[in-house]
Amino acid sequence: MKMATVPVFQPPWHTRMTGIVFTTEFSMKAFITLPAVLLLGVTATGAQARPPQAAFDACENRAAGDSCRMNTPQGRLQGRCEMPPRDNRLVCKPAGARPGGKLHGGFSDHQQGQAQGGERRQPRQHTVVQSDGDLNLIVADTAPVAANRISVTVSGETRILTANGISDHPTGAFPNRGNPHSIETQNYRFRIPAYPEVNGWVTPLTLGDFGISVNGVPFDPGAAEWYRGDRDSGWQYEALSGAVTLGLDENHAHVQPSGAYHYHGLPSLLLEGLNVQAGEHSPQIGWAADGFPIYALYGDADDTSAAVRELMSGYRVKAGHRPSGGSNPGGHYDGTFTADYEYVEGLGDLDECNGRVVVTPDYPQGIYAYFLTNSWPVIPRCFKGTPSADFTRGRR
Repeated sequence: MKMATVPVFQPPWHTRMTGIVFTTEFSMKAFITLPAVLLLGVTATGAQARPPQAAFDACENRAAGDSCRMNTPQGRLQGRCEMPPRDNRLVCKPAGARPGGKLHGGFSDHQQGQAQGGERRQPRQHTVVQSDGDLNLIVADTAPVAANRISVTVSGETRILTANGISDHPTGAFPNRGNPHSIETQNYRFRIPAYPEVNGWVTPLTLGDFGISVNGVPFDPGAAEWYRGDRDSGWQYEALSGAVTLGLDENHAHVQPSGAYHYHGLPSLLLEGLNVQAGEHSPQIGWAADGFPIYALYGDADDTSAAVRELMSGYRVKAGHRPSGGSNPGGHYDGTFTADYEYVEGLGDLDECNGRVVVTPDYPQGIYAYFLTNSWPVIPRCFKGTPSADFTRGRR
């Protein structure tokens, strides 16, 4: 479903500084957060005023909602990056100025869902085109909020998984500066094929869960974050690129507005608890939405179980430069966006869905299975079978 673009919030905003109250529209023609003689060199009416260069520089390579700092004649100020409605550059707005009494930003990758009262939240206007790869992972030292619960049963042709979505390992602290949501128990009930079959076609993963882990926490690799907030542009930010602050913990996981904790990448403490290690075939770590098993990192080098090693993805970063102009970001391909990657048949051990036929302790006769890998896509982005509709869960 196509999401309507929400206009940038434009009511007057008020700030009291040095005993003077300034009221101005948040636009390039009126940007007054400091005394005018110091910040803008114009009258208090803000007519034809423009933010100082320091305000732009403070938000260079940042996203809307990110924290920022800038130096002024009165000292260093801290605030948030925001996009004025009639400009295409982010500016640093000091924390003292609050549109409608609130500061926008700080939402997770799923921030474009329903806000309180049914109002859609404004998409974040990211402008980063080259990421530095720094994820700033939150230490996973917080005990689960409840006991982990998962049940797996088979009824006829259907495997039924029920879970409360609470991990059996520590997590990062939530909320945090990159993710404002708290972990809450869920009521998952997923029905998948007990005896899945490979189709003659591939089904792409959209915004939804790829599958569920053996501890009942979903695998959800995609981020609902787009260049300049335009999901129709095709330039979706890669959650593990570091270009967008998502508040991920050491399990490469964070929390949706619904309170659902979910993995965007390798679930480090889950793999540690399952004793996933080099030289040994990975135990099963979950089920994909189409019913096939999920493993991590280590598996058969071929389908005869002759050797076990780390299996490699067949994806690589494209060479050259992205298109520019219009809704295109420009810059060179580097993994900032999902579209920066391409699959090359024969480059790695796995197919375009990060899977292959393997012989495992669980399936000695062999089965098609998916693998999490150290390199992109980490969590697969497509299905070889028919995914259960239960995993979309009303996603956008």
